[in-house]
Formats: sequence, structure tokens, C-alpha cells
Amino acid sequence: MHYIITALGCKVNQYEAQAVETLLHEQGLTAAREDDPVDLVIVNTCAVTAEGGRKSRQTIRKLQQKYPDALTAVCGCWSQLSPDDAAEIGADVIHGSGDKHAFVEDIVKALRERERLRYVDDPFHRFTFESLPSGAVDGRTRAMLKIQDGCTNFCTYCVIPFTRGRIRSLPLDQITAEAKKLADAGFCELVLTGIEIASYGQDLPGKPNLADAVLAAHAGGNTLRLRLGSLEPTVVTEEFCTRLAACGAVCDHFHLSLQSGCDRTLKRMNRKYDTAFFKTVCSRLRTAFPDCALTADLITGFPGETEADQAATLAFLKEIGFSQVHVFPYSRRPGTKADALPEQLSHKVKNARAHEAQTAANETRKAYLRRQIGRTLSVLFETEHDGSWIGHAENYCMVSASGKDLHGVVRNVLITGVDGETLVGNII
Repeated sequence: MHYIITALGCKVNQYEAQAVETLLHEQGLTAAREDDPVDLVIVNTCAVTAEGGRKSRQTIRKLQQKYPDALTAVCGCWSQLSPDDAAEIGADVIHGSGDKHAFVEDIVKALRERERLRYVDDPFHRFTFESLPSGAVDGRTRAMLKIQDGCTNFCTYCVIPFTRGRIRSLPLDQITAEAKKLADAGFCELVLTGIEIASYGQDLPGKPNLADAVLAAHAGGNTLRLRLGSLEPTVVTEEFCTRLAACGAVCDHFHLSLQSGCDRTLKRMNRKYDTAFFKTVCSRLRTAFPDCALTADLITGFPGETEADQAATLAFLKEIGFSQVHVFPYSRRPGTKADALPEQLSHKVKNARAHEAQTAANETRKAYLRRQIGRTLSVLFETEHDGSWIGHAENYCMVSASGKDLHGVVRNVLITGVDGETLVGNII
């Protein structure tokens, strides 16, 4: 039997979709090629914004229309929150964000018995970390390893604690073992990901922290370069930076969860820092990793946000000089505290402010890319296009260079210019 799988949203969803594929292969299913009949379509859904939910529904419907005879299976955060909606649009197997082994078991049962199955648990009753197969099933050059799940920050705008539950972490010895397995399999880079990896280890004996997790991965796979998922600024202490820099394997790219450059808004979002602290965090990282790439997430149009608040955010973006910013208009999520706040802004205002912030962020990105000219960057090449190979440098900049047979190969590249969003250079 053949399947098609789609993952929307974050890297955790991508990782879990990849793990589901591995589990399906163990059951004898294979990914559908262009001319294969499709027996199963799977969508790992997203609910972080209303747009994520809309895209989840749209993706399910499109796949159902394209493959009307295929069984439809959905999992993830949207189906965790809205299982009735998933049933209404005709999903055959409906699971939430947990227990991917049971999800695959129900898929196999539904394919065999042609019955509809549904299981959505209470995420706050999950107490252990579900270990899933790591690696990649489609020939990717980098692997991901999920080391943490759940979040208890309860930011006023965020629905994810209600879809993922409490903090659960992968023990250090298992991180070491998985990293060794991936290094032995020939991967050059490992991305450590999770729902909120800054909280790693809070549930484990001895309370190891994220730096301990990074060093455990390095101990198992010392040939791997290590990349971190999104970071809460509060985890970036002096000790954290010192330990990671001494490791020598951590990529000089750090994605920070900023959300606003205005202290008044940060407080109303229930974020655990202010802009002065965030600025200190950036300084620590740049001291430990000179000219590192700092990227961030930003929400515009939060309830009650004023023009002055927006101006403060724009000034902060320019002051920090991010290499890239992912800007999102505020999205109301039922059940969150922010949804009940007064002074909700119109879509027009939220989108206009998002455009304004993205424009400011694009200028700092251009400046960062220009600063790379003359530098030598270590690049992991992934794809070939029109005679040039394209890959990511350790700072996550896209780099293009001429060469042959470079898939999965790391080479040093002297950067000679910028072509749009891509650095160009010559392999040394």
C-alpha cells in the first residue's frame, strides 16, 4: 500500500511526520511515487494560529478531492483541539498531538477493516516522553531529534499548552544514543527540536538543562554539527553560552522567541523578559559566537497595541539587527486569555503592522547578508539547481556554489556576493 503525508507548522510536526513514515514502513507501507495508486493520505495538522487551522482543513479537503478512494488520517494540534471538525470533513482516523505509535496502529487497523477510528486524549494527562524514530526517510542531509515536548509558559496568546500538555523530556543517555546512531548513519547535521526546548529536563531526575542535552548529543555524535530549535531568551545565560561555545559543534545560528519589541506588550503577553534582558541575551550570544545569525519570531497587532508600541518594536528590530524575522499578525485563539482582552485590532491594522515590521526586518537581513561577503563559511550542500549546488551554512544562510556530486557534503566556501536571499561563493 502507498501513502502521502503532509506536515504543517513547526519542526516538531515535521519530525513527528518523519517518525510516522518510519513506523509505516515497518508495517509494510511505502511512500507513493508519481504514478502509484494512493491508499492513504495523512495530514499532521497545526493550530498555532487561526491560519494554521485553516490550512489544515484546506489541505485535508484538497487531498480528499485528489484521492477520493484513499483513507484519510489526521493528527496534530488542530485535530487535538477540533476533532469534531476533523470528523465533519470526513477524516477516517482522527488522533491528536500524542502517541504516534497508536496513531499508526489505528491507521493499519482502519486500512484492514475499513472502519473509522478516533482517539484524542487529555494532553495534561501525558506524563512520559514518547520516544520516536529519528533520522530521515527521504534522503535528507540533516536529521532532527525531538528532545522535549509540552509547554507550561501559558503566554496569553498561545494555545499550544492546551494541545501539547506538560513538559516531558528525552533522557540524556537516549539523546547520546540517538546522536551516535545518526552520526553512524552518515548525517552531517543534527537539529535538536521540541515544543519549548528551553524547558528541557525540568521533569527529569537531577533536572539537567538544555546545555546538558546539547553536550549529550555531542558526546554521541562528535562528527555532527548541532543546530538548536527555537529558544526562549531566558535559557541564554552566561554559562549556557560558555558551554555551547566550548563544545565547538554548535552552529552559530540562534532562533529566539521575541514576539514583541515593546515592554508594555511583552508584559501583557505574559512573556518572562523585557527588551533590556533580550538585548543582553543577544550580546551574550554575539560574544560567544562572533557574527552569529540571530533570528526571531514577532507578533504584530496584539490586543491594545498602540502606534507607539509598534514604533518601539520597529526601533528594537533595527537596534538588534536580526538576520531574519518571521512576522505574524496576532491570531485570536479561543480559550486563551488574549482572546478575551478588550481593544482587539482589525485584520487591516494587524496586517499593515506586520508588513511594516517585515519591511524593517528585511533591511536588517540585507545588511547581515552583505556582511558575509569575504567570509569563509562551512556549508552543508543539499540540492543542485542549474549547475550550482545549494546548501545551508552554519549560520543558516543559503549558499550557492559550483561543484559536482555535493549532496550531503560539507565544504568551506568563500563568499563573494549576494543574489537576492542567497549568498554565492567559491568552494575552497
